[in-house]
Amino acid sequence: MGKITFIVGGARSGKSTQAVKLAKAINKKVAFIATCLPCDKDMSKRVALHKKVRPSAWSVFEEPRDITSLIKLKKIGSKFDIIIIDCLTLFVSNLLLEGFKGSIVEERVDEMLKTLKSIGAKSIIVANEVGLGVHPRTRLGRKFRDLAGRVNQIVASKSDKVLFMVSGLPLELKACLPAGREESDEKNRKYYKRD
Repeated sequence: MGKITFIVGGARSGKSTQAVKLAKAINKKVAFIATCLPCDKDMSKRVALHKKVRPSAWSVFEEPRDITSLIKLKKIGSKFDIIIIDCLTLFVSNLLLEGFKGSIVEERVDEMLKTLKSIGAKSIIVANEVGLGVHPRTRLGRKFRDLAGRVNQIVASKSDKVLFMVSGLPLELKACLPAGREESDEKNRKYYKRD
């Protein structure tokens, strides 16, 4: 079963850098799935900066809307040891701007997670925590913020490990538990509930 690490944080918090760092530490064959559609000069510059940080040996796949099909059709799970998806928030934005309903976006994300769990490769998913900023002024902005928040909750609940990035520092919110640990954790919860 594929293990999923979810890295979430604010803009410029070091999410992508952390994803690259984790993948480099494992030092295996990496597939990088980029969801960004550079729509202006600023976005094009950001994409160029991200490309400079990534090792040239990594295989890059640009897929803004259908990550599941890409993984299945290209058989990425069997050809690579690590898959990085950067970023989930842009993926959600791309689908929303194409006119997809929130429920369909959530279904697509759930399908992607099932696919990632069923393959041999480890996955790293990067996303923005959009709920910590300014309250959006437009209806579309609020719809996007709410949907991105729900999607992040879905991914976090199904991930094996969750990191929250703050000023370049990773805070571990959820960790993979060693075999047999789940039972002792349940006993601890019951013990503390008695008080």
